[in-house]
Amino acid sequence: METTAARNSWGLSGPAVDLRRPPQPARPLHVPALPQQLTLDLARTALVVVDLQNDFGSPDGWLASIGVDVSPVAALVPRVAAATAALRAHGVPVVWLNWGNRPDRANLPPGVRHVYDPDGDSTGIGDPLPNGARVLQAGSWAAAPLDGLAPEPGDVRVDKYRMSGFVDTPLDSVLRNLRVDTLLFAGVNVDQCVLATLTEAAGLGYDVVLVEELCATTSPSFCTEATLYNVRQCFGFTVRDPDLRAALAGPDPVDEETP
Repeated sequence: METTAARNSWGLSGPAVDLRRPPQPARPLHVPALPQQLTLDLARTALVVVDLQNDFGSPDGWLASIGVDVSPVAALVPRVAAATAALRAHGVPVVWLNWGNRPDRANLPPGVRHVYDPDGDSTGIGDPLPNGARVLQAGSWAAAPLDGLAPEPGDVRVDKYRMSGFVDTPLDSVLRNLRVDTLLFAGVNVDQCVLATLTEAAGLGYDVVLVEELCATTSPSFCTEATLYNVRQCFGFTVRDPDLRAALAGPDPVDEETP
């Protein structure tokens, strides 16, 4: 997998500097989607995997410790693992966006801390779990990817500190250095952190595509229905994972003239 530097670099030769970036020939992929069929350019696409980490999906993690049923999150693991492998095989960058706070929580405003500790006396951000990990702390077991999801050397990992992965993080810089325009979204919770990141991406000018079977939530089912409706109506598109995988498994995409 190309690094961000390989995708966005100048040519240097003694006293001369060539500002042309490395060429990225189009690699179109046609896939059924809603509200309309899509043609993706795999050369300008990245997958963003949101919050598939121990605190949100492990039976020993934070949500499970406060009584949340995390089985919908755990069920995503084999599907996301297969999808990441298929996309990597086509040169699509994978960005792991996990909630991982500073140990001192110095950049978290009271409103964020309150959401996860509303009475001030619960297990909130930075507090210890029974296994010794600190809730949503960067570099800890709590913020590590779920078992079965193994980021590879060419993948990119970004810590986030809000529902949106763009606030106070380098995510936008990373994506622009990858020279991508289109973002596929996977992860949890689809109605919260996935949606918040997707809507901000759309506001920043990215093309946004939610992959339905690669997302889940611990919220009631109507939250997913509303999210899918709003993504299709206001922000971008939704695709089915089987359709995406079938397209990727077909003949290798070939260069086409840009319309």
